[in-house]
Amino acid sequence: MLFPTIDFAIFFGIVFVANWLLAPFPRPWKLMMIFASYVFYAWFDWRDIFLLMSCTLITALGGWFLFHSRVEARRKIWLIATVAGNLSLLVWFKYAGFFSLNVDNFVRDLGIHATPIPIIETVEPVGLSFFVFMAISYVADIYRRTLQPAPLIDVATHLSFFPHLAAGPIVRGSELLPQLARSAERDPRHIDLPRASYLIFAGLFKKVVISSYVSSAIVNPVYMSPSVHSAPEILLAVYGYAVQIYCDFSGYTDIAIGCALLLGFQFPENFNLPYTARTLQDFWRRWNMTLSFWLRDYLYVPLGGSHGTRKTLYRNLMITMLLGGLWHGAGWTFIAWGGLHGVGQSVGHWRRSRRVAAGLPAMRETRLARAWQRFATFQFVCLGWLFFNAANFSVAFTMITRLFTTWGDPAPLFRLPVILVIVGSIATQYLPADLSRRIEELFARLGTVAKGATLAAALLVITTLGPTGVAPFIYFRF
Repeated sequence: MLFPTIDFAIFFGIVFVANWLLAPFPRPWKLMMIFASYVFYAWFDWRDIFLLMSCTLITALGGWFLFHSRVEARRKIWLIATVAGNLSLLVWFKYAGFFSLNVDNFVRDLGIHATPIPIIETVEPVGLSFFVFMAISYVADIYRRTLQPAPLIDVATHLSFFPHLAAGPIVRGSELLPQLARSAERDPRHIDLPRASYLIFAGLFKKVVISSYVSSAIVNPVYMSPSVHSAPEILLAVYGYAVQIYCDFSGYTDIAIGCALLLGFQFPENFNLPYTARTLQDFWRRWNMTLSFWLRDYLYVPLGGSHGTRKTLYRNLMITMLLGGLWHGAGWTFIAWGGLHGVGQSVGHWRRSRRVAAGLPAMRETRLARAWQRFATFQFVCLGWLFFNAANFSVAFTMITRLFTTWGDPAPLFRLPVILVIVGSIATQYLPADLSRRIEELFARLGTVAKGATLAAALLVITTLGPTGVAPFIYFRF
């Protein structure tokens, strides 16, 4: 079920009413929310609900046995078994086909004429990567003794809660479970309506209007047939995809956070003006933050983090970013994207360490220096997005080659409206940081009728400017 649809509007209206009617009764409320979330998930494919059930049972039972095991060796066994059980779901449905195909190709390249290896064909369920990572963080936090196991009904509510289910944000047990335990204390009179409205309508505008327009006007045509497009069009498509994926993914999480607010729950922020980053490390503190911090806390730090030798640091960065790339998709282009960011961050650490070792002072904080850092970081990020969105390396290298060789060719897609939308979308990240808060405060001061009229006008603008029908969110396939 997609957010920007009539189906979801009807669904959410029913859930919203049931949510507040049952709020004083925790157990009936949780059962209702689990049922509603499974209906939401079954809308994509009803068979996937059994996968969500399996993940929930593995996680709840594993966390309980881990917590109640007094011997450290048994605690580790339960941790490994539970994580492995959840990862097996992810590996089978997301990577089995990729691995079997590459093993078959490798055997053929060696000239071994054996029986072809069966190619495993699976369809990855929507949201699988997100709720598996949530499940892993739950049991890992129990192992670290920073979280106590929750009842099965709470774990089921936590993992299936429909606002985050399909594409995040990755909400940890320590963030949502305490709110579920206090769910009866919620009061509909304390709903932050201005913030929720701003997030939902801003998310709809980013997804339905900006992302859809940029995708159809420049990104899809160029990436589908790069060999027939010129350098200006390719450059615009690369920048356009940076806008498309940001508006698409941040739009989804804005709507998710806004819907959760209307139901009385707080989700963590997931984006913080990522294209204003001055370094790649800064970019990953701003982009898909719940995944970035998950990779840091449950992969990079356990590997050793920045402790140890410089080579160890580079190794840990590369492993983290390569696996982060693989998390996004079973394809070599995703691995290349992760590797590119790993190399970029390693080079950044190397340069800073060389400067410290040479006894040089920190670089001067001038306006020109900050502008250059932001420009260079954005170019590197866009280079990564080129591989991220390319169907294969042939497409990626064709685009790179033509980017340097076809500047004199015709460029019919290089049009002023597309340029203005792309430049304007990036420029909005440099607006005053408190602008959204001021808009929310202005909306809050309006009367009830004025609020309704404002929201109706915003919806009219979105539906008028948006296309007929809405494409699935990009991160649904991750």
